[in-house]
Parts: sequence; structure tokens; C-alpha cells
Amino acid sequence: MSKKLRAWLMVLIFLNGYISLSLELVVLRQLAFWVGSSPVITSIIMGAFLGFMSLGYWLGNSPRVRIGRIPKILSVSFLIISGLALFAASFPFVATYFVMMYQSGITSSIIQTFIYSFVFLSVGPFLFGFNTTLLSRLLQSSNRNNTGNIMAIDTIGSVIASMATTLILMPFIGVNHTVSLVILLGGICALLSYRRIWVWIVSGLIFAFGAYVNSDYVQRNRYNILVNNANSTISVVEYADLRVLDMNRLAMSMYRPSNNSGADYINYINDNYIYNLPKDYKRKILVLGAGGFTAGLNDDFHEYTFVDIEPTLKDISEKHFLKKKLTPNKRFVLQDASQFLKNTTETYDVILLDVYSNSYQIPEGLITAEFMGRIKSRVAPNGVVLMNTIVSTAFTDAYTRVFDNTFHSVFTHNAIRQVIGYMNPWVQSDTANVIYVYINRENDGRIYTINSTPVIYDR
Repeated sequence: MSKKLRAWLMVLIFLNGYISLSLELVVLRQLAFWVGSSPVITSIIMGAFLGFMSLGYWLGNSPRVRIGRIPKILSVSFLIISGLALFAASFPFVATYFVMMYQSGITSSIIQTFIYSFVFLSVGPFLFGFNTTLLSRLLQSSNRNNTGNIMAIDTIGSVIASMATTLILMPFIGVNHTVSLVILLGGICALLSYRRIWVWIVSGLIFAFGAYVNSDYVQRNRYNILVNNANSTISVVEYADLRVLDMNRLAMSMYRPSNNSGADYINYINDNYIYNLPKDYKRKILVLGAGGFTAGLNDDFHEYTFVDIEPTLKDISEKHFLKKKLTPNKRFVLQDASQFLKNTTETYDVILLDVYSNSYQIPEGLITAEFMGRIKSRVAPNGVVLMNTIVSTAFTDAYTRVFDNTFHSVFTHNAIRQVIGYMNPWVQSDTANVIYVYINRENDGRIYTINSTPVIYDR
């Protein structure tokens, strides 16, 4: 085997490894918009990927596949991968899939992910494994000592994909253009495998369609998407007297220009805990989860620190959502909420936790007793902790009950639960914004009993 042929095969093995992991990461990011990114969801997707890839490894050794036909087979295989990447990872098609799921009455995120995995993540991963075996057979046809090299090159491709896709491509060029790059690389691999005019035509058509579907034009004009990066898919929809900042399929913030107000739960927090703060000195207010910066929107006196992991939020809010600059008393910190609390030595008079990664889902690390203990350690004497949740108003589901237990295991005293809006304890579908409140004042834990009821002195 010539050095040129060997180098050609190594390049294909590298690109095969790169495309496979890059596609997997893009799929995880796109699905997080709809079903979250919990370990259960991740394990389903990774399990489907690895399972079908293993089947591809196995069937690639079939004696029916003759060595002389391998280049053509590889070309067709990479074209199929390119086409599947278009449909499996492009936001418009993923959105259509989930809309169809909901219209069919399938609302469980686990079932939705299982079906998606078997429809879209079966053929592609199978072909990745199949291609690896075919390329190995070509390399080993002249030298059977290439197994280690093949595994190393394929793994290096995957490692570079993991770093480039998550650290460079999705944050800087966006998820949509990262999908286009995966489609393009699939077409390039098809051409490297079998240079025929029909391969040029098919790969060109797939890429052209994929580039259009994933273009900024389609993203912005059809879906109002302003940002689609590694962290978030953000859009701003404007109505007559209402702007909605949508982030990962959740109406993250609402703003009414006519009266300078926000969503009902934010108005409740502002009116009852922020706008009525005394102004004898500047209080420190910490907002974990910046949203559209509507917390304390009309307060230009107290000192605000907004913490979020999405770097574009301030720019999006000022240009498209609020359409005005934040007042000088508000600063934005780009950091994970838990890490910020871990590193800061400040205590705050008001701490508002309003963090959602997608529709109805608080990141799992932020609903633990350990994280709440970290919040409690940073609230000043007589300070207030406010936590926005979307839960059952009448404790009709296990998540609501366990979360309530968790909150009260840390904030054992001086804690209340405020339902925003309508409440009906006799129905099952009673999900609403519920604000958990803790006021950091001394409490000796005494209770009234039949033998000891000194109410007159306590009052």
C-alpha cells in the first residue's frame, strides 16, 4: 500500500470519528431544548449511539462486502450520514418532530427521546461503526498490524470533535452552523471515498439544503431565533404591548413597555420585596438567572448582581427585549450560579433564584439541599431568599412534594410558599409559578402546647 493511499484512509478514519462525536454532541444540545439534559436523557441518546455503532462494527466484517466495492459503499454511507445529520440535528426538523409528538399525545420526555433515538439515531451510528470496520479492512489488507493506529486515529478525531464542537464551534458560530459543518464533512468524506460526478451532485444538494435550513435567515425569520449556541436557543417575540424573551422553549421573561412591568411572578417579587426596600442605604441584591433583567427593573438605587451562564443575555435584553440600557446599579456576571456562590464572600439582602434550563426544568444541581445550604450561607441577617419554581400548587406530583421537603430541610423556619395566580386544589393540572420565600431572622424553634402557651408575651 502506497503512503498516499494509507494517508487517505487515515484521513477518512479521523473524519469518521470526528463527525460521529460532533453529531452526537449537536443532537444532545438540540434535544436539550425540548427534553432537558438530565442523565437519563443523555444515557438514552448515548446508549442508542453506541448500540447501533457496535452493530455496525459487527456487520462491517461480513464477507459479502468485497474489498473492491468498499470505496463505493463508503461513499454512499457518508452521503446517508450527511442526509441523516440534516434531519436529525437541524432545529426546524427537530422542532417538527416534537410538535408531532405533542399532537399525538406523547408528552413524556423519556418516551419522546426513545422514539427519536430509534428513528434518527439508528442508521447514522450504525454507519459510523460500519465505516470504521470497512476502513480497517482496507488498511489491514496489506498490513495486519494497523489495529492500534486505526483505534488511535478514530479516537483522536472524536477527542478533537468533543473540544472543537463544544468549546469553539457551538459557542462562536452557533449550533445551526455547526450542523451545516457536520453535513459538509459528510459530503467531503463521500467525495474522498468515491470521486464520481453523481457523488458531487448528491453531496452538493444535501449541503445546499442543509445550509439553507440552518441559515441565520431561516432561524431568525421563521423561528425568531437570535441566538443558538452551546448554552441556549433564544428568541424575542413582540406583540402589541408585550415582548416575550423565549429561552430554551421557556418564556423566560415578559416585558410590557406601556407600564414598565414584567411577568406576574416578577411583578409580585418587585412589588413586595424589592420596590419597597428602605433607601437608608444601598442594599445588595443577587439575582441567579438573569432572564430579561426585569427583576428590580425600575430600581436605580440598590446594587444588583445578575449571574447567568449565557453570555449574550445582556446584549439581547438591551437591544431586542427591553430595548434600553441597564441602569448603572446593575452588573452582569457570566458564571455558573453554584460556582458564584462558592467563590463569593459577599452576603446579600435579597437573593432571587430564577434559573431554568428549559421548559419547567431547574438544573438538577440547583434543587439539592447542598445548593440551598450554599444560598442560605450568603443571605444577610434579616435578608430574604426568593426561589421561583414551576410546580403543582396542590402537591399533586412527586417532584413538587420532594422539592418542598428539600427546601424546608434547609430553610426550616420563617419560610412561606406563595402561589402566583389561580389555585384549585381539586384538579390535577394545577401547575403554576410558586415563589418559595425564606426570611433570615432569628427563630428559637419554640412551639405552643397545651401546657405552655405564652402567646401574650410573644405578641
